[in-house]
Amino acid sequence: MLTSVTIARRQSEIRQALSTLAGKPTPTEDETRQMEQLDGEYRQNETRYRAALIAEDTERREAGADLETRSGREWSEMVAGYELRQVVRALEEGRALSGRTAEVVAELRNAGGYRGVPVPLMALEQRAGETVASGTPDPLQTRPIIDRLFPASVAAQMGVQLITIGSGAVEWPVTTSAVSAGWADGELANVAGPTAYATTDKALKPEQTLGIHMRISRKAMLQSGDALEAAIRRDMSGTMSAELDKAIFRGTGANGQPLGLIPGVSTYGITSTAVGAAASWAAIRAAVVRFMTANAAAGPGEVKALIRPELWSYLDGILVSDSGFKFEFDRLKENLGGIVMSSNALAAPSGSPLATSALLATSAGGVAPAFVGLWGAFDLIRDPYSDAQSGGVRLTALTTADVTVARGAQLELVTGLQVA
Repeated sequence: MLTSVTIARRQSEIRQALSTLAGKPTPTEDETRQMEQLDGEYRQNETRYRAALIAEDTERREAGADLETRSGREWSEMVAGYELRQVVRALEEGRALSGRTAEVVAELRNAGGYRGVPVPLMALEQRAGETVASGTPDPLQTRPIIDRLFPASVAAQMGVQLITIGSGAVEWPVTTSAVSAGWADGELANVAGPTAYATTDKALKPEQTLGIHMRISRKAMLQSGDALEAAIRRDMSGTMSAELDKAIFRGTGANGQPLGLIPGVSTYGITSTAVGAAASWAAIRAAVVRFMTANAAAGPGEVKALIRPELWSYLDGILVSDSGFKFEFDRLKENLGGIVMSSNALAAPSGSPLATSALLATSAGGVAPAFVGLWGAFDLIRDPYSDAQSGGVRLTALTTADVTVARGAQLELVTGLQVA
């Protein structure tokens, strides 16, 4: 029982005893002495009661904070113990899952339906190789697996927000109306009339599915052990990151792909400006000015630019004498909040002369320029027939994703930047 509750009960007993003694017209010396003792105890308990409440309040706050974070910590600890090699063995040999892997799979199956074995996306972040037989290390030697090259996640660097969705569709209401303001033209004149408050919903829907295909030989499974698990994790994570980046920025919206930011310029309400001249800091600066006049950015330091390596090479070769002999790329880098270079998220230069594009983005009011929704965990399915003769395993990992833009004013596309 809490100390404060015990003291409160004792105080109630003291009050009851005092009321009985105080009701006597001629108390005896013993009763008078008892009233003094009870009164002294009551005053002392008041001090103890306040101290107990303060101590228990601190304990309640600490316990509440622990309860708020305990479920997240427990799930992270369970996922940290998730073993992909158990999943591969279960698909290949029918071996039962055990330990934390079995617990995580049971939780995911309760949350949604999966044809194969569900694998949480967090599992790819814990450990990270190569999934082909030729990359299998010799157990007689100690050497690392050399990974394939994957581009770094461009979406994360550009401020795109990743959202994990259990099921259904998620919508963001965006205000589309403007508040009218005006001065009263005269002593009895009215000010500007009210404007109806309106919003537009931008939805993420589970309509696009990304698949990753892997082949694992029998020799790889028997020789690599834990190294194979690390290799599968890194390969799946890198492949998914590269393909998602490409879809976020260049997805066609057809053939099962989500509509990316650049092909969906008109759909998302993104401003697109064709320069049609040699690339320069002045061309990018004009786009930044449009950001600022649209109240999307308070200054150039809040704007990030996504460019191709070819544009960097071109700007870094132009020396401007009237700017203290600085290269054009240095001027770009000094003024903007960040520059991200990618050959995966933007198409290669084309045309004659060669021209490329740049995408500018800002996070206005803490709202990300774009949202990417991922539904649940990815579904790991085994093909038991394709590699049956060799004893290998062919796996397919499926995940569902979608892209949307809440406010098109937070993005701007600059095209026709000539680099030749």
